Amino acid sequence: MKIKNGFVLRDVGGQAVVIAVGEASKTFHGMINLNATGKEIWQGIESGLDVDQMVEKMVETYEVEPDKAREDIQTMVDKMKNAGIIVEWVKCYILRMH
Repeated sequence: MKIKNGFVLRDVGGQAVVIAVGEASKTFHGMINLNATGKEIWQGIESGLDVDQMVEKMVETYEVEPDKAREDIQTMVDKMKNAGIIVEWVKCYILRMH
């Protein structure tokens, strides 16, 4: 998954917020406030982590059970997909015929 171009994470007065810039701001208005966990999930997506890798990181960082971490991460990812903020990577394989 990948964060769409035009959505950025900013620190506003000590609070992590996501805002739309450029073309994205024409269709997405406002901002999204993130808590510390939400910020880590955002940064995980930005750095290319998948859900399993983010679960592992959350379990190491916080005292949380893997199933609970997975549920919370998946909920946020689903909300971001529904809001049009992230998209799934599509793996393509090209076969060369000689």
